[in-house]
Amino acid sequence: MTSAAIAIELRHVDKRYGARQALNAVSLKVDAGEMVALIGPSGSGKSTLLRSMNGLTVIDAGDGEVDAFGRTVQANGRLTESMAAARARIGFVFQGFNLVGRLSLYTNVALGALGRIGFLRGLVGAWPDGVKAAAMAALARVGVVDYAGQRAGTLSGGQQQRGAIARALTQQAAVILADEPVASLDPVSARRVMEILRDLNREDGLTVVVTLHQVDFALRYCDRVIALKAGQIAYDGPASGLDRATLIDIYGPEFEDAEG
Repeated sequence: MTSAAIAIELRHVDKRYGARQALNAVSLKVDAGEMVALIGPSGSGKSTLLRSMNGLTVIDAGDGEVDAFGRTVQANGRLTESMAAARARIGFVFQGFNLVGRLSLYTNVALGALGRIGFLRGLVGAWPDGVKAAAMAALARVGVVDYAGQRAGTLSGGQQQRGAIARALTQQAAVILADEPVASLDPVSARRVMEILRDLNREDGLTVVVTLHQVDFALRYCDRVIALKAGQIAYDGPASGLDRATLIDIYGPEFEDAEG
């Protein structure tokens, strides 16, 4: 059993898709209260790694295990009974926002409480007063409370992504996993989303793990960076220690050209 100070732990995790080895004996620990960036070339395994943390990806059978909050949630290629309880404490932010476009932003955010109040109450919109207050507070926290009554599908990408983060707050998540949350956003919206995630980590103590294509965002907003290359960890350490030579080794010589 892991320490109470460890939010997520992976041990010897493998994942193969046909002939491609997405993860190869990956082991790591994410302490409670950390903000961690997962970086690496396309196909390096970072999204697979992130999704294995909450069971959206089931790891291969074998010796690999995934723990969350001190309990094993994946083992021998199967989810355990502890996964449901862990998911209630893990918010997931998708690149494509994953909001219901025809519903109001407020309703989308309130849906984060379904695990506590039950599906039927949520289906008819019978939100308890505590959920209503939590949803509005979450919308205010991320700066989109003025759009609470607007249909989510009519909002900008940045506004929708902030709504997705607010939904995780209404869920009362202790960990936020964000999979390329700024990949489809304009530069200003992308910076705002990253600032919100950083503030939630520093001010609210939430554990944040975020996959990023933008190396500069990883270095600017995250204290720890884990870089994957061909399904294995190529770097795991402070952002300040990730030098250009290491990045070129991870991404190839094209990285230097891309950086100008």
